[in-house]
Amino acid sequence: MIIGQLWPKSPTSKVPRLDLNPYCAYYTKESKHALHDQGKHVAVRTHQHIIDIAHQLENLAPRAAIKPSLRSLFTTSNIEQEDEILNNSIDLAARMYLMINIGTDQYAVLSETQLVWQDGNLKDFLSAYFNDPPVLENRDIKFEKTFHAYNMERIAGMKIRWTDNLLDHLRIVDEDDKTIEIFHHASFLKRAQSQLFPPGLLQETLRTLALLFPRHDPLTERYIRSLPPTTIVDKQLTKCVQPRLSDRQIETYQFWHDRVIMLKQTYDQSQPATIWQWWYDRRNRVQWYTFWVAAVVLTLTIFFGMVQSVEGALQVYKAYHPTGPSQ
Repeated sequence: MIIGQLWPKSPTSKVPRLDLNPYCAYYTKESKHALHDQGKHVAVRTHQHIIDIAHQLENLAPRAAIKPSLRSLFTTSNIEQEDEILNNSIDLAARMYLMINIGTDQYAVLSETQLVWQDGNLKDFLSAYFNDPPVLENRDIKFEKTFHAYNMERIAGMKIRWTDNLLDHLRIVDEDDKTIEIFHHASFLKRAQSQLFPPGLLQETLRTLALLFPRHDPLTERYIRSLPPTTIVDKQLTKCVQPRLSDRQIETYQFWHDRVIMLKQTYDQSQPATIWQWWYDRRNRVQWYTFWVAAVVLTLTIFFGMVQSVEGALQVYKAYHPTGPSQ
């Protein structure tokens, strides 16, 4: 199986049962797009070609060092746009290996965020990208237990868009529509132990998933089960480790620091727009009780007002149409 060749398991390691079907669906999708137009835009043709390039990337080979080994895949010499085809092949293998949208190939499955890697090895390139220092301040940021994906949808009206691109994890796509992207591939994060990722990136990403999809939470599990059958979501999403106290402290987040803050601020600043959102919104208990007491009082006032109006109308009717024995 290609997964076992990309990320071999140690015989002594205890790896939990993973759901790698979503990754396989991603791999298949990328393969089909790469072979668009009879595959003339890439040189690779087999899974082994992808594996060989991935191993070279893992050994920190720069792009220029990988290209000579790919030229043997051409059946003829003097190929037009040879360099572009070689670059597309390397970018394709990098995308499949890391689930990061790398390259400028117009036939790739593109997401909103895209990285163009040209020089040096891929490890240094990704380290420079992910290790940008945080910009937003930590003040007044608290992650309560009610802060999770299900409440973001049913209370704040936020919309979740699942993504296969790690670069887009926790990205707010549309501030007005409050659509956020979530990289749901928990099984991939647990299995893909590669030195190309900055140390701690995969573990921190899993911590954000554990925060948004708490383990053994009935509401979250019901939410995942309610997704359309056509939506492919990693079943390990709700089986990450239980968040510790430190996982609810923004200071412990490095790579996703700013995005987690923006997500929390969007959640906190949102106001209920429907009656059901008002009912479920218990973030401010005093405000919740005040609203519903006022709603009940208003409802009763209207009800008794209508009763009195009907009673008055009946009295007027009786006055003009008295009943009794006829004279």
